[in-house]
Amino acid sequence: MNAIIITIGDEILLGQILDTNSQYIARRLTEIGVEVTEEISIPDKRDEIYETIDYAMQKADIILVTGGLGPTKDDVTKKVLAEYFGSCLVFHPQVMEWLEELLRNRNLPMNENNKSQAYLPDNCRILRNYKGTASGMWFERGWKSLISLPGVPFEMEHLMDTYVIPDLKVRYPHLQLEYRMLKVYDVPESQLAQHLESWEDALGDGLGLAYLPAPGWVRLRITAKGEAVQHLETAYEALKKVLTGMRYTEGEDALEKQIGSALRKQGGTIATAESCTGGEIARLITSVPGSSDYFKGAVVSYANEVKIGVLGVDEKDIEREGAVSEAVVLQMVQGVKRLMNTDYAVSTSGVAGPDGGTPEKPVGTIWIGVATPEKVFARKFVFSFTRERNIAKAAAKALELVMSEIEL
Repeated sequence: MNAIIITIGDEILLGQILDTNSQYIARRLTEIGVEVTEEISIPDKRDEIYETIDYAMQKADIILVTGGLGPTKDDVTKKVLAEYFGSCLVFHPQVMEWLEELLRNRNLPMNENNKSQAYLPDNCRILRNYKGTASGMWFERGWKSLISLPGVPFEMEHLMDTYVIPDLKVRYPHLQLEYRMLKVYDVPESQLAQHLESWEDALGDGLGLAYLPAPGWVRLRITAKGEAVQHLETAYEALKKVLTGMRYTEGEDALEKQIGSALRKQGGTIATAESCTGGEIARLITSVPGSSDYFKGAVVSYANEVKIGVLGVDEKDIEREGAVSEAVVLQMVQGVKRLMNTDYAVSTSGVAGPDGGTPEKPVGTIWIGVATPEKVFARKFVFSFTRERNIAKAAAKALELVMSEIEL
């Protein structure tokens, strides 16, 4: 079973916003065994919307449309969908009640634009949007389904999770897909692929392996479709045996989430002292809901005077060895651990680039310090010549080092 995703909006084509909706929808559809064959972005123009919907209805079993459901004149998706499915926009009293409740709870007035959101085609199933004023619409023609969702990401995700995914499973009960994920650290994708070549070639029908690289690691996703689901666990265990000797973690949870779970379990706390990563480690840790349970705070000590005045780094060590050194990150991590009164701490100092490198400390040189209840240590790494990748890799490696210590 296949799907086409259509995103509608001039702002996407102009590059004013990033199309994260297609990524989210594709991932959620893949999880239930639907193959996304195309992703199409089009402007808010009647003819292009109509022609694209007609094309998708001929080519796909499921069509997901996002965008163009707002109350302004340039949002024409509702009208086009009504026309395409031989309907017209009619007033829905129930939808008006939903809108009144939503606006009342937000202390917002009802205006004419809001009222227009209660006019929807009379031959679709209406999906109540608890997050905004634009309802979702579900059309059916034979066994094909076209689902129109608002373009606001958190509203779209709400409707996908509440209605679309559960109801697609009911409407298409033959959908069957399962997968397992693990993350391999510090092995380049090409090297990992070569190592797994024989194992991958031996996979049976319905089983597949995907490589999802990121700075510092490669996610491996082994997927089983249809009858191959019964062989998934055997293949997954075989994969782990092939990876013996490499560092990997199982599951989809990011390291920052794993760290949070481990710290919460043991009642531990953590803080960060960051120079070259500029707060990226703290951002990752605090991206997890509930991280205030274990994250105390961060010091972004970009300037040496902050390292000295706030974290207590010895000025003579900076003069003698430089800010990018083992001595400095060790003092940084001990300083922030003491300052925040935490169980764990991590620090970074390095040459992120693109400038500032020397023959002794080229761009990509990063020192990472880690403090635990029992010990303090530092590790040196040399990553790449690209600033963004160096920051991402340093933050990922810092989290990996912390997680290794918490697991002990």
